Amino acid sequence: MNSRERVFLALAHRPADRIPSDFWATPTVVRTLEAALHKPYAQFLDDCGVDFRYIEGPAYIGPPLPPGTDIWGVGRTAVAAGAAGRAESYSDVVKPPLSDAATPGDVGAYDHWPNPDLFDYSTIGRQCDQAARGDRVVVFMGDRLNRIAQLKPAMYLRGPENIFLDLAVRPEMAHAILGRIREFYLAYLERILAAAAGRIAIVLTGDDFGAQNGLLLSPGMWREFLRPGFADYVSLIKSRGAVAMHHTCGAVADIVPDLIAGGLDVLQSLQPEARGMSLASLKKRFGRRLCFHGGVSIQKTMPYGSRDDIRREVRAIANTVGQDGGYIFCTSHNIQADTPIDNVMALMEAYLEFGTTPQPGHGRRHAARTTQSGANR
Repeated sequence: MNSRERVFLALAHRPADRIPSDFWATPTVVRTLEAALHKPYAQFLDDCGVDFRYIEGPAYIGPPLPPGTDIWGVGRTAVAAGAAGRAESYSDVVKPPLSDAATPGDVGAYDHWPNPDLFDYSTIGRQCDQAARGDRVVVFMGDRLNRIAQLKPAMYLRGPENIFLDLAVRPEMAHAILGRIREFYLAYLERILAAAAGRIAIVLTGDDFGAQNGLLLSPGMWREFLRPGFADYVSLIKSRGAVAMHHTCGAVADIVPDLIAGGLDVLQSLQPEARGMSLASLKKRFGRRLCFHGGVSIQKTMPYGSRDDIRREVRAIANTVGQDGGYIFCTSHNIQADTPIDNVMALMEAYLEFGTTPQPGHGRRHAARTTQSGANR
């Protein structure tokens, strides 16, 4: 059975030869893997039977951007975290450019709203053809700073404190900012899907709606401000014959029915340390209407556990899922640079071993990091 057959059986809640797998890791982990294994990253994915391949998407070809500035006009500075030689690089916002905006008119007058015309979509077909070699499943996600979203770009543009105040007491400001964000991403995504001509199997949107112990905003507020855009994104994806998958960190169980009502096919992250986000609980409540991706802990098991701990966790997930489909093996987020390479290899071996035949037993818990880190691919 090839990757496309395996994944689409799982998405249809039907048994396959094994549970499909995906792999998420930071750039530092990828480089470390290549050096340790003496092979290219693509070969590592092939050798481990990973079913998903991600394309880069369109390239920005507009006027040169100032150093450290993204397409939204948000300036950032690089910040390193971790031990020398294994440090991750993150980008911190210097000053949200709309932090001083006082009216919707100020939002409309902002002169750095991106334009979908400023991208080259002509290479997407070739990217898809290359990614699909070996019958792999082609996914478009975008980079961390330009992923189909609403709330995250609003936080970058306005600042977290300001945008949450807007949602609470200045709704006209929130609607103005979110509306411009949605306008760009709908046009941008439409062109990506048109250029792919049906070769993108899954579109992964990404917007964090939760923290470790609860939602970042109330369910009612999410429905008022974010549900319309979320549904528009999903509708566009599915109108082009692609599967809609959404990444969110945190405790979002309270809005999973809303995500399903919006047409979502696959929920990604399943951060096991977050309140109410265990795979067993989510599968029991929503497993007939939704597929899941992720769930292996990057806060506890991957960095701090032993090979046996990893095997127990993967085995417990396989037992929960069984052979009924509806799930893709992956970590809850990107594997971080503090994770031993031996643990990464143990994970990939466990996917293949326990993804085929359910095994008895359950994993045990370990000392936790307090939040799920988010350096992206």
